[in-house]
Amino acid sequence: MKTPSPGKALLVVCALFAAATRAAYGGDFSLDGDFSTGGNVTITSDYIYRGVSESDGHPAVQADVHASTDGSFLGAWASTRDRDLAPRASGELEIYLGHRFNLTSDWSATVSARSHYFARSSQTSVDYQELSGAFSWLDSWTFTLAAIPSAVRWYHYMRLGRSPAWVADMAGQWLIGQRLFVTGAAGYYYSSGPTPDSRSGAGYAYGNVGLAVELRRWRVEIGYFLAQNRAQEFFPYPPANRRVAGTVSWRF
Repeated sequence: MKTPSPGKALLVVCALFAAATRAAYGGDFSLDGDFSTGGNVTITSDYIYRGVSESDGHPAVQADVHASTDGSFLGAWASTRDRDLAPRASGELEIYLGHRFNLTSDWSATVSARSHYFARSSQTSVDYQELSGAFSWLDSWTFTLAAIPSAVRWYHYMRLGRSPAWVADMAGQWLIGQRLFVTGAAGYYYSSGPTPDSRSGAGYAYGNVGLAVELRRWRVEIGYFLAQNRAQEFFPYPPANRRVAGTVSWRF
C-alpha cells in the first residue's frame, strides 16, 4: 500500500479538525476566544512508547509546542531516536490537532488526529496517521482508544506490509503529597495483519508504574516499565520489559 505524502496526510488531518470544530461551534470558529500557547522540553533516559524502546535504552531529547483556543488545539512534537533501529531515522516528528469537550465539571472527552513522520529515514516510509478518542476524569485518569488505519506490520525486524491496528490504554496519576504523584498506565496493542506463520489478529500488553515530582515548571519522573516479550513481533524495537527510565521536563 502506498504511504500518503506528508502534505496529503496533513491536509486530511486538517479537514478532520475543521469538521470537529465546526460541529462544536455550530459552524462558527475563530481565534477570538481564550487563545493560549505552550509546550515543554524533555530529556529521558529511554524513549519508551507503547511498550517498546525507540532509543534502544539510550537517552533522547523531546520537545512539544502547541496552541489552543476554546478547547481546540494544534501542535507539533519531536524526538530524537536511535538511528541504528528501523527505519534508520535520526528523529521523529508528530503533527497533531483535536478538540476537548467539557462534559461536566469533572469529566471531559477529547477527539484528536495525529500524523507521525520519521525524519531522514534511509528506508521505505513507515509514516502513519492515527485517530483517537479519550475520556478523562479531571487531570487524574484518562482512557483512550486509538485507530491506526495503515500501520506498518513488522515481524521480528522484518517488514511485512501495512494493516489496521488498534490501541486501548489508560493512564492516571494520584497526588500523595504536596507535589508528589504516583503514576501508572496500562495498554494493549492489537494488529490485524498476518504473519509468516499465518497468525493474524494478535497483540501484546504493556504498562508502567512510577513516581513524579512537580515544582513550578519542572517535572521529574521515574518509572518501571513492563511489556510482553511478544511486542518484538510487532515492532523492530526491543520490548521495554522490566526497565527503569527517568525523565526531566520543563514546561513553558
